[in-house]
Amino acid sequence: MYTVSMQILLAEDNARLADVTRRSLIDDGYLVDIATTGQATIDKFEINEYDAVILDIMMPEIDGLTVCKMIRKADTDIPIIMLTALDDTDDKIKGLDSGADDYLVKPFSFNELNARIRALLRRGKKADPVTLQVGMAMFDTTKKLATYNGKPLDLTAKEVALYHYLLTHHGRIVSKSELLEHVWDMNYQGMSNVVETYVRYLRKKIRETGEDQEIIKTVRGLGYMIE
Repeated sequence: MYTVSMQILLAEDNARLADVTRRSLIDDGYLVDIATTGQATIDKFEINEYDAVILDIMMPEIDGLTVCKMIRKADTDIPIIMLTALDDTDDKIKGLDSGADDYLVKPFSFNELNARIRALLRRGKKADPVTLQVGMAMFDTTKKLATYNGKPLDLTAKEVALYHYLLTHHGRIVSKSELLEHVWDMNYQGMSNVVETYVRYLRKKIRETGEDQEIIKTVRGLGYMIE
């Protein structure tokens, strides 16, 4: 069974806590974007697609309760977990009433945070399709199975995430920077040609099914697309 990395938006203005939380989430298989202000959180949420939001209440510029209400107004289903030092019952009620699904008080256990994220993600989004299919390319989001022309593709986790993302956004050009943000993460500092390398790997494994069709198109100077 293959796994697909899910993208989490972590809103936390404490740089050290944000860094260690991000590392813990990455170790658990997630991709993580960090926002250090309320406004930055809204900006990232409007630009990118996330599977969950972890939100501190005491944020600069716009407080977390207001940010939560804004996110919930835009997306009624996305899981939101509040992280805060405020442990009074009234504060918890305010957090939940603003639209949060869960509330975790600092200091917290990373294992507990990861467990709560998994529990919320199991709920899933109402509109998520079970199967993505474009021509002979298919991805089963329930079984986490990637196939082409009915044949399973022997892919690594990153290759599966790339395949999944391109299929999800089929019909439009996906830039290299967008793939770096969502398939790797915005803080990736590895080899500069990682996107080209993994697209090449993925194309090779698709050809190994016996199909010569080049389903992943290169749009010179812009990125890639599956038509």
